[in-house]
Amino acid sequence: MKVLRINASDTYEIRNQMLRPGLPIESCHFDGDDDEQTFHLGAFVENKLVSVASFFFEKNPTFEDPYQYRLRGMATLPDYQKQGLSRELLKMAFPIVKQNMCSLLWCNAREVATGFYQTVGFEKIDNQFEIEGIGPHFLMYKRV
Repeated sequence: MKVLRINASDTYEIRNQMLRPGLPIESCHFDGDDDEQTFHLGAFVENKLVSVASFFFEKNPTFEDPYQYRLRGMATLPDYQKQGLSRELLKMAFPIVKQNMCSLLWCNAREVATGFYQTVGFEKIDNQFEIEGIGPHFLMYKRV
């Protein structure tokens, strides 16, 4: 397994399959995907991209930190789940976030993924909320 920086467009197929099934692939382009401070990481197994995550320089008003990154669009193909790939993506991302003078990484985590995020040091804000068409989420964050 190898983790590399990738382009936003490299994430669309996996985002579509795992996060937005049944929707057009255009729905997998997120605002900010091409911003200068945004970065995307991909995990490759035998030269095949199987897991992706995107990191956006974006402030959430819940947190006082002036500079923050948002994790969005983390997804792993079914045959490669539960093999530590997402953990490796985050392990590579944390120092990059820090190098960009940010000490906080946050995300809107799907309810089913909160346990995973807690295992890599994220803390959950208690109020569950619904993202229409996707399901229940929690705001989570990690100090880096």
